[in-house]
Amino acid sequence: MERYERLSVKTYTSLAVLNAGQAVIFTLGLSAVMIMCVAGIRNGTNTIGDFVLINAMMIQLYQPLNFMGMFYREVKQAVIDIEKMFEVLARSPEIQDKPGALPLVVTEGHVRFDDVWFSYDPVRPILRGVTFDVPPGRTVAIVGPSGAGKSTISRLIFRFYEPQSGTISIDGQNIADATQDSLRAQIGMVPQDTVLFNDSIGYNIRYGRWEAAEEDIKDAARMAQIDAFLGIVPGGFNAQVGERGLKLSGGEKQRVAIARTMLKAPPILVLDEATSALDTFTEREIQAALDRISKGRTTIVIAHRLSTVVDADEILVLDKGTIVERGNHQSLLEAGGVYAALWNRQREVDEAQEKLRRAAEEEPTPERVGIELDPRLPSQEQDRDEELLPR
Repeated sequence: MERYERLSVKTYTSLAVLNAGQAVIFTLGLSAVMIMCVAGIRNGTNTIGDFVLINAMMIQLYQPLNFMGMFYREVKQAVIDIEKMFEVLARSPEIQDKPGALPLVVTEGHVRFDDVWFSYDPVRPILRGVTFDVPPGRTVAIVGPSGAGKSTISRLIFRFYEPQSGTISIDGQNIADATQDSLRAQIGMVPQDTVLFNDSIGYNIRYGRWEAAEEDIKDAARMAQIDAFLGIVPGGFNAQVGERGLKLSGGEKQRVAIARTMLKAPPILVLDEATSALDTFTEREIQAALDRISKGRTTIVIAHRLSTVVDADEILVLDKGTIVERGNHQSLLEAGGVYAALWNRQREVDEAQEKLRRAAEEEPTPERVGIELDPRLPSQEQDRDEELLPR
């Protein structure tokens, strides 16, 4: 931004100097011609009409010259923009459908990772032989410390990247052999950072399924618990969300994303840390909506906050690209391994935050702000009052 600002100031400064120099040159030329014409009138070789003609001709000459300079700058800028546009259009995606790829047919929604190895950089592997199953209609949570490779799993499911080895299959079909459009049509995702377009709330919900009817959109909004919000906001479904949803709170944006996914009604659902950036109260409300949307669907939950995955059918603990523990919440706590350590550490953080919240809600008292009171004051006041009473 600093470089852009510096170059912009330089450009406008050079343009101002160019315009000023052009004006000075023209003014000097016009003045010289006018002086010569006046001298000719005094000598009788020119008339007043000659003076007016030369003046008008010089002024009419200046305007096209000025326009040509501006026109050249606009054409030059347009050519640069067109070159950049064609550079973008000429880029081919890294992941392309194989010749003869067939549409993915999902009947149950059984997801399987089989010995998947992946790395963004060859010198730094992210996933090291990850193998797990997500049975149809079940919920599998993936937890672990930062950088363990949790979000990479969601990107591989969508085929934003291809694994270096191993296979990812849905209902026995290798997703590498299926078309990307058919694959992504069967998967719904509620991300951590919800992407909203600068349009209405109804438009952002309809993005999940363009051909949906108005009643379907209203039902999705009701299941996502944003119908109460839509009842008080001016415009309802036509209310504008602003650039990237800046007119909505974090919880409201997440509800719009949940409504969008409910409208899509996919057989496979991916929740990528959907509540990690919310406060505790909002997180509970959003988690209740997520529990409703995941019923009867194959669900993969990628979570940082362990409190959101305690009800998962199976929890996979990912550490340094490998699955180090697996099981349900209770069995992992009893094992006393990585999951138990993460759980205890998060409980300590939650308890500390709860104490700070309660302390902030309590009204300050003189004792809390450091004012010492004389315990004798109440009795002294009572003695003084008794002295004033008649015996």
